[in-house]
Amino acid sequence: MSRYSKSLVFFLSLWPIYVISYQIIFNQLGPEPVDRIINHFGEWTLIFILLTLSMTPLKKITKSVEWIKFRRMLGLFTFFYASIHMLSYVGLDYRFDFEPLINDVLKKKFIFIGFSAWLLLIPLAVTSSERMVRLLKQNWKKIHRLIYIIGIFGVLHYIWLSKTIFFKPLIFLIILIILLLFRIKITRSASKI
Repeated sequence: MSRYSKSLVFFLSLWPIYVISYQIIFNQLGPEPVDRIINHFGEWTLIFILLTLSMTPLKKITKSVEWIKFRRMLGLFTFFYASIHMLSYVGLDYRFDFEPLINDVLKKKFIFIGFSAWLLLIPLAVTSSERMVRLLKQNWKKIHRLIYIIGIFGVLHYIWLSKTIFFKPLIFLIILIILLLFRIKITRSASKI
């Protein structure tokens, strides 16, 4: 894989930043700009979770290992956008007033599970380097299987936030189920070898 393909994926992964920057500069955030920013980064976090999860199935389908070489970058962008989503919520919505925020985390299930998903992303981001892969050995894989739980938590966060299953959360749910089923199939195939 050339350096250029990784650079291209990197700059394409910045698309959510380009979009929201344009909307801020040209005053196109709509009547609820804070909600727009928070929801924008929340949706893109889910998109990057699904992109990260899709690398192994794409490797299997295309019989090319090139896809796996993008997985770490996409995973780190997942953490990046999840952190912006969380910080936007804490900073723009709550203005860093932690008392009501903590109350909402404990009382509202969609906030609790969203915050839990972000916390679970931290060990994945911290252990993403080649050095940590070598250091942790088999434990590295165990830690990074948290991405499946994070994906489930992320989709549930979106569904519960929407109060009911609307079109967008349903699409995310269907894609996640397909990717998880594909992962189960890959695991079963590998265990028979």
